[in-house]
Amino acid sequence: MPVRVLVVDDEALVRAGFRVLLETSPGLTVVGEADNGATAVRQCRALRPDILLMDIRMPVMDGLEATRHIADDGSIDARVLIVTTFGEDEHVFAALRAGASGFVLKDTPPEDLLSAIRVVAGGEALLTPRVTTRLVAEFVRRTSGRKTPVTAPEGLDDLTEREREVLVQVAAGKSNAEIADHFIVSLNTVKTHVSRLLSKLSARDRAQLVVCAYECGLVVPER
Repeated sequence: MPVRVLVVDDEALVRAGFRVLLETSPGLTVVGEADNGATAVRQCRALRPDILLMDIRMPVMDGLEATRHIADDGSIDARVLIVTTFGEDEHVFAALRAGASGFVLKDTPPEDLLSAIRVVAGGEALLTPRVTTRLVAEFVRRTSGRKTPVTAPEGLDDLTEREREVLVQVAAGKSNAEIADHFIVSLNTVKTHVSRLLSKLSARDRAQLVVCAYECGLVVPER
């Protein structure tokens, strides 16, 4: 079955470019388009895509609010891949909080965009070290004047020492393969740890684990 993609952008030319790229790529198909977030949410419910390729700045409803609606709707099983630029760094943190599963930059090479879609469709979150660095910077900016710590999420105390270590690696933007190499364990072992982290922390996906790691103070970024 091909990966079903809904393209969401307020610029018709951008949507057309994505459609041509996706429709000519094996294993991917475009099931629809939307020019704003509100339409995207309706299309998502009607067309049941696997992935939404979502712009942030749009009229009527922006990509962040649309992502929040989709993540909160238990009847929708689609994942959101945000299209962003370094000029919109402040939105990365908000998009993760809203439920986005990953990010691609607008200057991403076509082959990398296609790979990103397949990664997210496969159940992984796409948080490259470049994006994670921006996320950390935004987190530091938001918390630099905070006087009270964020309440630790339920389930944090239930993590084993190794699960905490894996969570730190996830928060650093490391892939499962890189984590396996770091701890000299099998890839399946890492996948098991990540699966248990998702369950214990009630996280939607890997992206939410990153937010959790920074918000609860398990990972303290350099200021």
